[in-house]
Amino acid sequence: MPSRTLRATGIVTLVAAALLGSAYALGRSLVPDQPGHDTGVPASVHSPHYADQPPAPVGSPATTGAPASPTEHGQDPADDDQGPFGSLVSTGTPRVALTFDDGPDPQYTPQVLALLREYGVKATFCVVGENSAAHPELIQAIVAEGHTLCNHSWNHDITLGTRPRDAIRADLLRTNAAIRAAVPDARIEYFRQPGGAWTYPVVAACEELGMAPLHWTVDPSDWQAPGALRITATVMTETAPGAIVLLHDAGGDRTGTVEALQRLLPELMVRFQLEALPNGTT
Repeated sequence: MPSRTLRATGIVTLVAAALLGSAYALGRSLVPDQPGHDTGVPASVHSPHYADQPPAPVGSPATTGAPASPTEHGQDPADDDQGPFGSLVSTGTPRVALTFDDGPDPQYTPQVLALLREYGVKATFCVVGENSAAHPELIQAIVAEGHTLCNHSWNHDITLGTRPRDAIRADLLRTNAAIRAAVPDARIEYFRQPGGAWTYPVVAACEELGMAPLHWTVDPSDWQAPGALRITATVMTETAPGAIVLLHDAGGDRTGTVEALQRLLPELMVRFQLEALPNGTT
């Protein structure tokens, strides 16, 4: 009898253990995986552009150094009032800012400048360092006509934000030097990270150099050359007071952008006051 009791007890114990294990496994399956700590680039207001360049890979302390805390720059990436990592996505006024990336370009930048001049509109040009060095006369023309300059890295490196901070700083300084070789007293108040692939180190580097991180509100993806009608429709549909509109005057065939601008300028001027982002006093 005792042996039968022991065997029965053992069977009950095994069954109970199996039931508990199944319940634990079921409970685990019902709990969603918890995301790990990610020090890389968050989803930006708009996806990184340029199909010929990959978006910045997820960073790590080995490639970016210790990531800054969300409070270091007074902005968490999830804050709806600002762009990624505290970057600017609004003019801060009801006025609308047109911005042009990747130039200067000897074919398209003069066409954009001529249209802006025709309508009396000031804009912001986010220029690439190597293009600035190759075409200093266009940097001079941009400044002479009252437009604002923005640093857009030396060679449009989307992965710039994953590099060590010293390398980021050197890239930005090299670009500023190319701009100031053309216009020695040029004010460079803004930096725009290529592809919008912001990281804490790149924001920290541009702020240390006295530049505000500049993102955007409206992206018609004109870099993909979708045609003037689509570019025009997107900008007119999505632009609201305070918007920063992303356009391109270089980096490929910008015929569609120039044609769209011919339609956009008179239509936008009916609805908004257009402005260049303000220069400071530094």
